[in-house]
Amino acid sequence: MKNTILLGSLLLSTSLVIAADQPASVTPVAAPAPAPTAVPIPAADAKPKEPLSFFVTSVGIGKGAELGGLAGADAHCQKLAEAAGSVNKTWHAYLSTQAADDQPVINARDRIGSGPWHNAKGAEVAKNIAHLHGNTLELARLGNNLSRTTVLTEKNETVNGAGDKPNQHDILTGSQPDGTAFTDAADHTCKNYTRSAEDGSAQVGHFDRTGGGNTSWNSAHASKGCGQENLVKTGGAGLFYCFAIN
Repeated sequence: MKNTILLGSLLLSTSLVIAADQPASVTPVAAPAPAPTAVPIPAADAKPKEPLSFFVTSVGIGKGAELGGLAGADAHCQKLAEAAGSVNKTWHAYLSTQAADDQPVINARDRIGSGPWHNAKGAEVAKNIAHLHGNTLELARLGNNLSRTTVLTEKNETVNGAGDKPNQHDILTGSQPDGTAFTDAADHTCKNYTRSAEDGSAQVGHFDRTGGGNTSWNSAHASKGCGQENLVKTGGAGLFYCFAIN
């Protein structure tokens, strides 16, 4: 009887030892998958804004068409542009002059660089000289992008046009539609922008492309006088276009 009990105890102990030596059964747990890395998607219009290279003056010189000649008009463009933050650019006024006092004709189109030109919002107003003036029939039909909404001042502001009070859409140019100077005997530039008398005349354009049955931005009609009051009375303020030549 004792031998039977002893044998049973021995078998039980052996079973316990064998069980203790076996590794526990563990169900493996999968490691969490890493979160996907977000890939930035570039904006559709990520192109930087084009710098200012065209504007109509926010103010004139204040003496009507007496601008101090081309040099005075250019200096005014330069001053306004730099005050608006435009640096490292040379600015010229879009003005033609007539032959006088042994001085040759100067065409506005020949003194404003080659383009393209952009307004204060970065919108393109013309690609080049040919596009600006419609040199070919195709370009003339296409037309440049100068309009009431794109002809802005250096301050990114609009100018009063036809229907506004006061109307200031007459812009001094002294030019024919193709951007060249007049070659007849009449005065079309208020003595090359040195005259502010009540008489005389300068050719103007309509920046808003409307009024008086003429949609030309640079050669709509002649002013009635050269003084500041004369220009104001006929829908102007002595303003002119400025282009960056570089």
